[in-house]
Amino acid sequence: MSSQKKRSSRIEPFRHRVETDPNFFEKAWRKLEDAIGEIYNHNASGLSFEELYRTAYNMVLHKHGPKLYDKLTENMKGHLQEMRTSIEAAQGGLFLEELQRKWDDHNKALQMIRDILMYMDRTFIPTNKKTGVFDLGLELWRDTIVRSAKIHGRLLDTLLDLIHRERMGEVINRSLMRSTTKMLMDLGSSVYQDDFERPFLEVSASFYSGESQRFIECCACGEYLKKAQQRLDEEAERVSQYMDAKTDEKITAVVVKEMLANHMQRLILMDNSGLVNMLVEDRFEDLTRMYSLFQRVHDGHSTIKSVMTSHVKETGRNMVTDPERLKDPVDFVQKLLNEKDKYDSIVTTSFSNDKSFQNALNSSFEYFINLNNRCPEFISLYVDDKLRKGMKEANEEAVETVLDKVMMLFRYLQEKDLFEKYYKQHLAKRLLSGKAASDDSERSMLVKLKTECGYQFTSKLEGMFTDLKTSQDTTQGFYAASSDLGDAPTISVQILTTGSWPTQPCSPCSLPPEILGVSEMFRGYYLGTHNGRRLTWQTNMGTADIKAVFGNGSKHELNVSTYQMCVLMLFNLVDCLTYRDIEQTTAIPAVDLKRCLQSLALVKGKNVLRKEPMSRDISDNDNFYVNDKFTSKLFKVKIGTVATQKESEPEKMETRQRVEEDRKPQIEAAIVRIMKSRRVLDHNSIVTEVTKQLQPRFMPNPVVIKKRIESLIEREFLERDKNDRKLYLYLA
Repeated sequence: MSSQKKRSSRIEPFRHRVETDPNFFEKAWRKLEDAIGEIYNHNASGLSFEELYRTAYNMVLHKHGPKLYDKLTENMKGHLQEMRTSIEAAQGGLFLEELQRKWDDHNKALQMIRDILMYMDRTFIPTNKKTGVFDLGLELWRDTIVRSAKIHGRLLDTLLDLIHRERMGEVINRSLMRSTTKMLMDLGSSVYQDDFERPFLEVSASFYSGESQRFIECCACGEYLKKAQQRLDEEAERVSQYMDAKTDEKITAVVVKEMLANHMQRLILMDNSGLVNMLVEDRFEDLTRMYSLFQRVHDGHSTIKSVMTSHVKETGRNMVTDPERLKDPVDFVQKLLNEKDKYDSIVTTSFSNDKSFQNALNSSFEYFINLNNRCPEFISLYVDDKLRKGMKEANEEAVETVLDKVMMLFRYLQEKDLFEKYYKQHLAKRLLSGKAASDDSERSMLVKLKTECGYQFTSKLEGMFTDLKTSQDTTQGFYAASSDLGDAPTISVQILTTGSWPTQPCSPCSLPPEILGVSEMFRGYYLGTHNGRRLTWQTNMGTADIKAVFGNGSKHELNVSTYQMCVLMLFNLVDCLTYRDIEQTTAIPAVDLKRCLQSLALVKGKNVLRKEPMSRDISDNDNFYVNDKFTSKLFKVKIGTVATQKESEPEKMETRQRVEEDRKPQIEAAIVRIMKSRRVLDHNSIVTEVTKQLQPRFMPNPVVIKKRIESLIEREFLERDKNDRKLYLYLA
């Protein structure tokens, strides 16, 4: 099938010459010129736009487009020059009104002229790359009116003066301002920017530079920031009312630079009203404003964060090194928690819960809490106080909240193993004395510690709870199996697994015969049911309830320690005993015996014994008697042992020494694990890796790590490289 070539059809022009009137253009233009004049004179209602359109159409059709375009330009320029004269003559506030009136007239005229010359606008102008009729009118207005010698400067000065007056509190005609700036925007973005925006920003910078200087000399920081915020809000609102939306970002940058960035250091560090003062006085509103404003400034938040961190560290350092504050461990930790609550609230409320601020706060607390090596002990004492019976926080929810807060402090500790040592001691005392307020709260604390540090950290603590349950079952089994106890005292034995409890070897005291008999029967029962075990009585840890009748006839039930029981039972046989007699008969260690006698004879309201001579110190020749005049409102009287809440210096040194000894095998185990996987490693890398592994429990000392490496070399776990003494090799 053959394809036929398509032929495009077109209309041929007339072959014969069309005769036209030689004066056609002059006559046609005169008609258009008169019409344009009528339009500018507001007499357009009597014009026939259809006829005018046809006239302009024929002029373009007959190739008179260039002449028509030139004539139009010249004509409009003449009308604009007349308008310019009228605008220039306007005085004062009438200037902008006259300018706006003439601008509105020119716009309406342009729309009508464009409609008449629509054919030229659509054919001649695009073909010859000329400016469209409407845009031509705008350009002529720009060059003839806006940028004329007498109007250009006057227009800018008038606009800037009105803005200045508004900034100073006067009310101006915003509608007129809006229409004037819109006129500049309609003339093109370059006209708005060059003829108004750029000078406006320069004048604004000068204005706010001077104002900020005046304010900072007489205002406190909080008041200054309020004024800065007010100015920012005013400028944003001003832009929204009568400026281009893009000006908002630019004028905001000017205000921020002049009022905030240029004075940032001085404002934040201002004496008696700056950031530190706001933090001290809990001025949340001012802190919120400061955070919000300096968010706009480069390094603003970094500067606030730096000053806050320095203040928190300094405050914390003073707190943990003040001997007066350290006298009461519970109050000391409560103050730490109060500080943490306060700054957490500031970060959450005023600093939008900014993570970088929270991290800086955590870093600051970690820094100063570890300046005092007694913090692990004090935090444990605080927990001990909260978990004991008789505490003020009665409901478990309140206790849970307190424990969560304590865990925040715990996370900051570098010596978590030292906390574990103290916590184990305090927990043991609570459990054995029956002073634990709630088993659920105790276990909740263990869960928190396990979550934070792993199973190894709490395994022995959990073993303590297991022992108590097992002991209860064992005691019940003993009484079920023993029917020949008669009137023997009732005993409840706690069997503590060595290693799980913080027990220390102690020489058992001489128990009263009544207790000794039943305790030996229990020993026989236990060893008979458990092969290969040993029982050692920890007489320094027990308690007893004994009934007492005094000379005045008063009867009481006394809750005392095992040592106190041994002392009091001696007075069933004699009326008077010397200190030396008591010591020889009971075999209680001297330090414990003196504390025991002080609590029995010298504590007001609980002095069931009488001492002669009366003095706080106990000497070898002191005589002790039963206090026949003892009275108490309570039937059950609990007699505690005189003891310091926190450790004495020797006890502290002993605990520290035990912790250091416990750390040695952990450091060695970490070294062996690392070397087993790496085989060859230099000294510095071993120190870094060991520190990284053990950091969750404690911060190992590089000197101790070096000594442990030497010990492992001696025991042939490692050896030094023969060529490089700083390189270690693992020996399989």
